[in-house]
Amino acid sequence: MNYDDELRRHNAVLHRAIGVRPGDRVLDIGCGAGATTRQVAQTARSVLGVDISAAAIERARAEPHPDVTFEQADAQLYPFPPAHFDLAISRFGTMFFADPVAAFVNIRRALRPSGRLVMMVWQAADRNEWAVEIRRALGAAGAGAGPNPFSLADPPTVTGILQAAGFTGVTFTEVDEPVYYGPDVTAALDWVHGWVPTTADDHLRRTFTAHLREDGVWLDSRAWVVEAAPDGGPDPQLGVT
Repeated sequence: MNYDDELRRHNAVLHRAIGVRPGDRVLDIGCGAGATTRQVAQTARSVLGVDISAAAIERARAEPHPDVTFEQADAQLYPFPPAHFDLAISRFGTMFFADPVAAFVNIRRALRPSGRLVMMVWQAADRNEWAVEIRRALGAAGAGAGPNPFSLADPPTVTGILQAAGFTGVTFTEVDEPVYYGPDVTAALDWVHGWVPTTADDHLRRTFTAHLREDGVWLDSRAWVVEAAPDGGPDPQLGVT
């Protein structure tokens, strides 16, 4: 069980939205262990996967692909080649930037004028059953809050960020797919223990039992596929170099 397993249905939705073409140069932001990177590489000319986590990049490099390069990098700061990529993609990898406008300026500069940004982000926490249940468990365990995976949940806010960064034509497509937590309740608990410091197993066990189907434990989720394009105008005056 891993993060790619959890998002198996989201992967298919995102891949259809990306619509990668032969000859495309693709930038995968927050690539993790590289599953999305290698998937688009089946069609694309070349793919660069970047992630701030050294451990994730190490796992990604363990499965080499001739048309893929992986770099440990902060997409907000990394000196990407200018006007190089046809596509910038991300599967839940753009919600944690310290300065999102600066980050998307950097990403836009890496895109060709005809390029596209296609990213998947979570909708609000209260629209995601997995988040509601884990949050309740964390509260029961007295755990503190971590990074906010819902920082790009609000369409007007995201539109403003992207427009300030020099993007246009911002659209949102709703994604209504469940997340997979494992083949049974024990596997679901083990998976959560791997990334959430909680001892609230009684609450989680009841939740996972209620959501156990013949094909495993599934919890509802809501996400957006956000698409945008460089506006082709002058560089925004944001003090970003």
